Amino acid sequence: MSNTTTDDTTKAGDDQDLGAAAARLSTAPDEEAPNLPSLGVIGWARWFWRQLTSMRVALLLLLLLSLGAIPGSLIPQTGIDETKVADFRERHEVLAPIYDKLGLFNVYSSVWFSAIYILLFVSLIGCIVPRTWQFVGQLRGRPPGAPRRLTRLPAHTTWRTEADPEQVREAALALLKKRGFRAHLSGDAVAAEKGYLREVGNLAFHIALIVMLIAFAWGQLFKSEGNKLIVEGHGFANTLTQYDDFKSGSLFTTDDLEPFSFDLKDFRGTYERTGPNKGTPRTYEADLTYSEGAYGKQKKTTVKVNEPLKIGDAKVYLVSHGYAPVVTVRDGKGRIVFQDAVPLLPLDANVTSSGVVKVLDGYRNPEGKKEQLGFQAFFVPTFGGSATGTMLSQFPALDYPVLALNAYHGDLKADSGIPQSVYQMDKSKMKEFKGSDGKLLKKLLRPGETMKLPNGAGSVTFEKDIKEWAGFQVVQEPGGGWALGGAIVAIGGLAASLFIQRRRVWVRAAEGADGVTVVEMAGLGRSESAKVPEELGDLAEALYAQAPGAPEPEPDPKTESGTGTPDHPEAGPEADPATDAASDPGTGTDPDPGTGTDPDPDPGTGTDPAPDPATAPGPDDASAKTPDNRNPASAEGAEQQ
Repeated sequence: MSNTTTDDTTKAGDDQDLGAAAARLSTAPDEEAPNLPSLGVIGWARWFWRQLTSMRVALLLLLLLSLGAIPGSLIPQTGIDETKVADFRERHEVLAPIYDKLGLFNVYSSVWFSAIYILLFVSLIGCIVPRTWQFVGQLRGRPPGAPRRLTRLPAHTTWRTEADPEQVREAALALLKKRGFRAHLSGDAVAAEKGYLREVGNLAFHIALIVMLIAFAWGQLFKSEGNKLIVEGHGFANTLTQYDDFKSGSLFTTDDLEPFSFDLKDFRGTYERTGPNKGTPRTYEADLTYSEGAYGKQKKTTVKVNEPLKIGDAKVYLVSHGYAPVVTVRDGKGRIVFQDAVPLLPLDANVTSSGVVKVLDGYRNPEGKKEQLGFQAFFVPTFGGSATGTMLSQFPALDYPVLALNAYHGDLKADSGIPQSVYQMDKSKMKEFKGSDGKLLKKLLRPGETMKLPNGAGSVTFEKDIKEWAGFQVVQEPGGGWALGGAIVAIGGLAASLFIQRRRVWVRAAEGADGVTVVEMAGLGRSESAKVPEELGDLAEALYAQAPGAPEPEPDPKTESGTGTPDHPEAGPEADPATDAASDPGTGTDPDPGTGTDPDPDPGTGTDPAPDPATAPGPDDASAKTPDNRNPASAEGAEQQ
């Protein structure tokens, strides 16, 4: 057998050995290339399943889901604001039909978005199940044994010590366990592994994504969201008819509403008085008295911006604010036909507000006929004076409140059966009250002032009591807590999978040819990293303190001169390949077995001198790694070669 064949076989065995040492450093499933000519229906199904459950496909689906959510944020959605959708249809007659066919007005319930969502869900589950099963198997098993040649690993070190091999191995086992490694004895070496939290983090990240997907889906299907404007002194009960506007998920029912009620006792708002931020709100606070259930005990609380009232799965947010002037309307005989706080909607940051005062019942004109009254109202909490020429507020607080009214009478068409806004007035069947100048009757009122209607039709008084109103949004999302928990776990798992490295360490302690213990240490990580050599150096330093190095042996002068006797002249049939090179290939002459000394070459024959046994082996020969070993030469070994 030639030297080349022997070296190739050794290399192949070492490579397989190193491959076994690096095996199972990850729970990623092995990818198998499909055998295309032999694929049938089952084969294609298996290939499709492998592709769907691969990590790159899961990441691709996650990217598509993120991209698909962009139209839902940029294009008006029917489930959020149908008014904006209708306005978009009017302004974009060409795009609107295309968007309808693509489902862009209802992205989150469209077929294509649901398909991406479901495929991502299946892909994540397909990734997690085999990885989890494989990881559990790794936890139940032990780290693989040490390779035969630790010096071939990227990070390794070796030294000689006078300590017994058993003592070195026991010290190494205790040291590795102290450093958090899972370690055990395997033959003449200690095998250890660390960094399992990397796989735990990886699995936790994927499981958290599934939890988030389920939580989002649950929240979208069972969510509800409604708004309610409440004037100071008034209340609200969480029933569907109490909301000003309400929308919910497809699986929501009225039985899912949390049973509670509350009253708005007081509202307080403070604003910046000076500086560049003049008029900017500083605080909004609403004092509430609430109860849970039909017969719950009354409780007091204060709701602030971004500090909602939490009752079960429902949250009550403070979202808006405005003023509600108290208006009293009397007929021609002085009877009060209307007296209430009228909420007006803000038009700007300084709470310039507008609205309508409607008197639907109880009023009779001077002729005794039933009529309805309507007043267009403009309110400013801080009037700039008549010199400004505009009805615009100068500051959002009640510094100089003024109410402007325009008067109408007739039919408000409130009984037509068509829903009307309480903030707008249908003037198609209404007539103007005329002033002394023959124009529409209008007047600016300060608190406590009254506007007389012409011809003894009555009067309108702006009361001194100006109330404030607060807008509340009641949101019920049952999956919010799970989604938040999943997001936190996903971030933690991602951090663990990125910053924790899984690595293995082996320590071999064996007695050398001269009776001195040789210690070899090596480390291997899943990827190239400076952390593995650094950690291996720390471990070697700690172990070296318990098993200090032994002095190097003095060289044998006979060996150095090339005429000395090998350490093991009686070596058996396993002769070193370097011994073959020392024999005369033409005559098959062997070294003298009697003296153990290589014969001098005949200068006349051109025979090369025999190589030094300490230096003859090549770099792939194991004996070259240990200077104390000698290449045994014997006639028996030469004959077998």
